[in-house]
Amino acid sequence: MPTPLPDQAVFLRASLEEQAARFAPLAAAYLHAWRLPVALTDVEGSVVAGELPCAAHCAARHDCAATHRRAIEEAVRWGEPSILLCLAHHVLWAVPVMENARVLGGLVSVNVEGAGDDATAPLPARDIRRAVADLLAAAARANLTNLALLELRRLAAERESQRAEAIHELKGQSYGTIRDVYLVEEPALIAAIKGGDKAAAREILNRILVGIYFLGRDRPLLLKSFLLELIVMMTRSAVEAGGDPTELLGANYSAFSELAQIEGEEELCTWLVAMLERVMDAIRSNARYPVSVLLGRAIAYMQEHLHEEISRDDVAAVACLSPSHFSRVIKGHFGQSFTELLNKMRVEKARELLIRTEKSLIQICLECGFSEQSYFTKVFQRYIGRPPGEFRRMHRAVV
Repeated sequence: MPTPLPDQAVFLRASLEEQAARFAPLAAAYLHAWRLPVALTDVEGSVVAGELPCAAHCAARHDCAATHRRAIEEAVRWGEPSILLCLAHHVLWAVPVMENARVLGGLVSVNVEGAGDDATAPLPARDIRRAVADLLAAAARANLTNLALLELRRLAAERESQRAEAIHELKGQSYGTIRDVYLVEEPALIAAIKGGDKAAAREILNRILVGIYFLGRDRPLLLKSFLLELIVMMTRSAVEAGGDPTELLGANYSAFSELAQIEGEEELCTWLVAMLERVMDAIRSNARYPVSVLLGRAIAYMQEHLHEEISRDDVAAVACLSPSHFSRVIKGHFGQSFTELLNKMRVEKARELLIRTEKSLIQICLECGFSEQSYFTKVFQRYIGRPPGEFRRMHRAVV
């Protein structure tokens, strides 16, 4: 987010002052709901309305504005509220304040013990995620942010992340032709579609797109012919997995017309992902949908939503099974209950984050969907044999 020019700064400040009237009731409601204050800042992170309780006595208060600015920039970049640790090790979160596509500043709250007569304890870790989501929802209701634009940014960031992963995976390959890419990746894509694993199918499609778009960038007709072949293969796999042929045929007919009008790489990627969604939905909506595929869809959903508070009933609904039947299927396939399986998946994700990132334990706890840090430590030790902090230290000592 570039530093505004002087005349831009004056304009942004005036626009931000217009937002202050809507900010006051939001801050009051948020304080009542969460016992946490909210500050309104400008694009540089300086507080222009409201007050954060840590500011008066914080040893790092001179760096607060920079921290606020970084939090706002991260929220705009990723299209969702950002959560980070300030220099005083308090958990802080921010939502961008926007007027259409222009960023005016941000709403910032911090999880710190209050002071004075209204002293309050910090919010438990299990509630932080809900408090963050509530601040975003409140900002949208007050028309202080652009929820639609943030969603577009979030989806764009997700696609860019997937593309980066695909490029990294393809670096070690020596594809000479588009046909090489197609032949190598096709079996895995067929397996993912038949298994109902949408997340895996998306990753494979990204690898295919990166490879064939690079090799065929100067031959658009050849590239599109391979994409048509790819769609036919996806449709055939979907029919074999129980999809409705009539529905899939209709989807293909409209897709072919759309493909003829596409020129850009980004538009092409969006079109192909949309086709995958149609194919997977056609399988899922068919009454003959195999239980094993339904289970695959449930597992994919759990992996995608590990950071959220998901229940057995939520996942059973995704799999189109009754909760009791879903429990029996989980037990039969994995030999453990839904809760045990979910905890195991969360621990595996936490294990990866501990090894590969510098994130704090509380950040990892939240990102992996645990309600509180003590419970996270207990479950992690049960599966891994040692607490997360010790696990990270031992791994780094070995490395």
